[in-house]
Amino acid sequence: MDATNEKIGSLIAQIRQDRGLTQAEFARRLSTSQSAVNRMEHGRQNLSLETLGRISDVLNKQLISLSSGAMNFRIEGGHELKGSITLKTSKNAAVGLLCASLLNHGVTRFKAFPRIEEVYRIIEVLESMGVNVKWLPGNDLEIRRPAKLKLDRLNAQAARKTRSVLMMIGPLMHEVSEFKIPYAGGCKLGTRTVAPHLYALENFGVDIVASTGHYNVKVKKKPAGRFVLYESGNTVTENALFAAARTIEETTIQAASGDYMIQDVCYFLQKLGVKIDGIGSQFLTVKGVPHIKKNITYALTEDPIEAMFFITAAVVTDSKIVIKRVPYIWIGLELLKLEKMGLKYKLSEPYKASNGIVDLADLTIEKHGGSLKAPIDKLHPNLYPGLNPDNVPYFVPIAAVAKGRTLIHDWMYENRAIYYTELTKIGGQIELADPHRVYVTGPTRFTVSDVVCPPALRPASLLLIGMLAANGTSMLRNVYTINRGYEDLAERLNSLGARITVLHDI
Repeated sequence: MDATNEKIGSLIAQIRQDRGLTQAEFARRLSTSQSAVNRMEHGRQNLSLETLGRISDVLNKQLISLSSGAMNFRIEGGHELKGSITLKTSKNAAVGLLCASLLNHGVTRFKAFPRIEEVYRIIEVLESMGVNVKWLPGNDLEIRRPAKLKLDRLNAQAARKTRSVLMMIGPLMHEVSEFKIPYAGGCKLGTRTVAPHLYALENFGVDIVASTGHYNVKVKKKPAGRFVLYESGNTVTENALFAAARTIEETTIQAASGDYMIQDVCYFLQKLGVKIDGIGSQFLTVKGVPHIKKNITYALTEDPIEAMFFITAAVVTDSKIVIKRVPYIWIGLELLKLEKMGLKYKLSEPYKASNGIVDLADLTIEKHGGSLKAPIDKLHPNLYPGLNPDNVPYFVPIAAVAKGRTLIHDWMYENRAIYYTELTKIGGQIELADPHRVYVTGPTRFTVSDVVCPPALRPASLLLIGMLAANGTSMLRNVYTINRGYEDLAERLNSLGARITVLHDI
């Protein structure tokens, strides 16, 4: 038996089990037999680079790196999409909930957790501190934290790949009086200050000082009472909630975000025994508990941003598809804007999400036949219940297939609008007015190209959507940015009739 094959096989088996996959399910996803998987995992089968690449895709884990090891999409565009797709649970809620799990000294189980790069990075950070994280069948995730976290062993490399690590300050302030957090990373959308986090947490007696490569955090806990957030952001609202969750005195957070991921986190904290009033509004009143130790199970709500991705894919390719389990209230304004542009859609009778709280419906997007028109007014993001900032980018390719000229004012990020001009590489008519505003002129006939993904999730996914509509074969290179936010995206688009081949650089 070849020792190398044996080591690789053992690694594959371990990752498969961590992902909660049986050999039979793994074999199905690989389009092979269970006996072949068994031989592979016992080192009795030679593995080609192509096979290793397919295994990496199924397990969402790079097994071997030769040269850059980048993952690329080869897209044969121009095919109409059809059928139905079921939404995954929310990525943005997931990362907040992973941080929130640190508040609980009992066993936390999340149902149907998203398997994306952002989640894996946070899990790596948690595991480095001694937290036991286990994938269960059905993509459930079980989290058991130790009585004392090993903060001195925190995985700085993984932490720097995600901005979400900032949200660990709120839970950790209840554990120790002094610790360090690495500088946060994530999408490159310009300078995003951490000042709102500093100003919010200082109300609870937390002092944060930036040093070389990390933040020094010192804590002298005190009740915060009533305070105003410096910025109505999602992560800062979550951090403030985590700080309030184990503060027994009543806390009132003014200018809080009411967005979907905040609501999911609030519902989770309520299951932990934290009292929260005002969910979905800009005023949150929180009465915490000093110590939390509960064995609980929580089901995340489906992702409204992923819903917008598939809506856009259908619109840009002029296809009729059904998107199942849509939290339609959370994209109410997006649907209204599309309706006024001429898009026809249908919503089924509503039903409850698995958490028994949020309303869902199945959404049918109809073919438009080129009848869409540019909106009368500009499109711009706003705080909930405004146009979601993460959904604004999807209106760029939608506007590109509409008749007329659309102004999109993406005022929240310094650089994101600049990335929209990437669509000119595939035939889009995008005019950059300034770092925040673009004019989009349609209708557009998208063209094939060979493009490297920009380093931001939403702009990268716009290129993918445009390439789906372009007649011919395109290459979208280094799609790690997309994998940060979408799970099995190529496979799921292919289930709707797209033709995407996943390739690996060697």
